[in-house]
Amino acid sequence: MAKGMILAAGQGTRVRPLTKDLPKPMIPILDKPVMEYLVERLAAHGVRQIMVNVAWNHHKIEQYFRDGRRWGVEIGYSFEGVYEHGDILPRPLGSAGGMKRIQDMSGFFDETTIVLCGDALVDLDIGAALAEHRAKGALASVVTLPVPREQVGNYGIVVADEDGRVRSFQEKPRPEEARSQLASTGIYIFEPAVLDLVPSGQVFDIGSQLFPLLVERGLPFYAQSRPFHWIDIGRVSDYWSVLQRVLSGELADMHMPGSEVRPGVWVGLNTRIDFDRVQISGPVYIGSSVRLEPGCSIVGPAWIGHGSHLSAGSRVERSVLFEYTRIGAGMLFQDMIVSPSYCVDRHGRATYVGDDRCPLRWGDARG
Repeated sequence: MAKGMILAAGQGTRVRPLTKDLPKPMIPILDKPVMEYLVERLAAHGVRQIMVNVAWNHHKIEQYFRDGRRWGVEIGYSFEGVYEHGDILPRPLGSAGGMKRIQDMSGFFDETTIVLCGDALVDLDIGAALAEHRAKGALASVVTLPVPREQVGNYGIVVADEDGRVRSFQEKPRPEEARSQLASTGIYIFEPAVLDLVPSGQVFDIGSQLFPLLVERGLPFYAQSRPFHWIDIGRVSDYWSVLQRVLSGELADMHMPGSEVRPGVWVGLNTRIDFDRVQISGPVYIGSSVRLEPGCSIVGPAWIGHGSHLSAGSRVERSVLFEYTRIGAGMLFQDMIVSPSYCVDRHGRATYVGDDRCPLRWGDARG
């Protein structure tokens, strides 16, 4: 049907500390990297060859996905960086610049290509999007979704006419200045000729540079607006919201792992729960080898990563514990993302283990 491109070279600074040692596409959702859901969706729609541009912590993406055969696809990687004075330094080329580098190398983009950002969950009907793109004779298409006017400042806004032809863009406009409420979802469809417009060896962005160039030259460039779920993980607060929506079952294609031992309570292997001595209100997933001491309680939506330990009298509400996280006795964690070394509240405020100003006590369950 088409080829695929996943943009995965960004540093993910806005979601730190989640990306301190992890590339953004590897952030876990239901114990799977965000990017894995994208690979699965491309594979389900017949896209069999996928290129991924990588930079920061690139080896973690490459070691997990390897050649892609586990998903019935071929995956290739294009590293963007340099080797200087004994160090490997990431040097991303921008979303369009990274694609141009691949094209200059091998001419990979020799047919219609669907481009996805590696840090969002989507359930787009890719087949329908490709069909519309071809029916309109488009050189390029951008998939959009309407957003509330008060939120337009968070997105690139697409201005299109009644036929869907793109006329202009506004990058994160103020609500009173927005000429549209159609937000770019970071999902694009390109014909090979689009990359002829991108200069070689330069940092070049799709949204801020390539798209205005397409409009300026009057090329057939269209916006698509179709109903689908698009959950962008732009900030830590977005990640918390994503997990709450997923755990609540909002996305039909995403299923809780483990076995459902009671309504709304799923558990992994090697986990024993004495329901007479703990309180659990779902939806809750409890990973393998988790220890729950008497008197602790969990209020969902919540995810307790494998190897974690909730001490006596502790309470976890609407939170996510990464693997091997220990919650101290009598501690209350509400609306948080917690790892063995840091915790982040739903607004993105981070606190690290050992900070005496924080009344919460937690740590590494392996310690």
